[in-house]
Amino acid sequence: MDLLEYQGKQLFARHGVPVPAGRPASTVDDAVAAAEQIGYPCVVKAQVQAGGRGKLGGIKVAADAGEAREHATAILGMDIRGLTVQEVWIERASEIAAELYASIVFDRSAKAPLIMLSTEGGMDIEAVAAQTPEAIATLHVDPLLGFQDFHGRRLAFEANVDADVVRPIGAMLARLYEVFRAEEAMLVEVNPLIVTPGREVVALDAKVTLDSSALFRHPDNAQLSDPSAEDEQEAMAKERNLTYVKLDGDIGILGNGAGLVMSTLDVVARAGGAPANFLDAGGGSKADAIVAAVEVILSDRKVKAVLFNIFGGITRCDEVAKGLIEAFAVVKPTVPFVVRLDGTNDVEGRRLLAEAALPNVHAEATMDGAAVRVVELARAA
Repeated sequence: MDLLEYQGKQLFARHGVPVPAGRPASTVDDAVAAAEQIGYPCVVKAQVQAGGRGKLGGIKVAADAGEAREHATAILGMDIRGLTVQEVWIERASEIAAELYASIVFDRSAKAPLIMLSTEGGMDIEAVAAQTPEAIATLHVDPLLGFQDFHGRRLAFEANVDADVVRPIGAMLARLYEVFRAEEAMLVEVNPLIVTPGREVVALDAKVTLDSSALFRHPDNAQLSDPSAEDEQEAMAKERNLTYVKLDGDIGILGNGAGLVMSTLDVVARAGGAPANFLDAGGGSKADAIVAAVEVILSDRKVKAVLFNIFGGITRCDEVAKGLIEAFAVVKPTVPFVVRLDGTNDVEGRRLLAEAALPNVHAEATMDGAAVRVVELARAA
């Protein structure tokens, strides 16, 4: 789960990470009131989960109440990379002597947290990595050992930071690691991490991704999700307890079991099609789950055809057939469906579908055959 900047900063402050004083606001009047409380100059920052906000006009400095109102009016409702700004963060302006980049990400290949530090703060880290990779100091931390003081000193020396801020930067990295560990994050990134003229180290930004699977241990964090950034279909699937990921294609996919769905995506792509989603109805899917899945898939207007690929183990193919019949009665789909049922009660499932004579439903015996057929139907549509 990705957090907005101000939510990340609130999380940082909980663990003693220095951040500028600030307040969120969702209306122009609230933004001006927040600016009056914080004092001038202040910064009005669009709160969306997208990079490059400053270049797109989403971050402005206000010298007085008039400018605060002007900037808040312009930014609230602004479209930034397809996201509508619904909140702004009013923050005390900071004096900057130097900008750094710091992040902690879980490196799956190493099965350990990876810490990165660079003096090239304020820039796209991808560009820095491509053009001057030597400017980024990296270190894997043994999860059992945890972050140690010498880790911070080593990273600071390797990144060539100024000698007088080696220890403060090490202390900042230790606090960021504590955020990463205690909040069960997958990413903690600060760009820029600033050094003030008084040689204090402050997190001027916050990009935090939490492990959604661990939110049951962090009920406070579970309330931080940003509904405006959620995809419509993914939000609908979450409400129905379905595992769904939206993709860019036009062929809806439903299977039972993550492995089978992944294989189905590959087979459809090999047949020349483009999957519109990953949807795992799960083992033991009942008819009501199938109805919910059909509603989610068809809510995506790009879908031109749908492939049901069911291998019955715990899942009974006759239950899937009943769910599809019920879904056609409720949703009344206008796009073609290709259905492949194999496994537990597959004969009964195919019989139910044949007797129902659902319009524009095509049965296939094999996965390859089903993929080829659904691609043909999507192209025809």
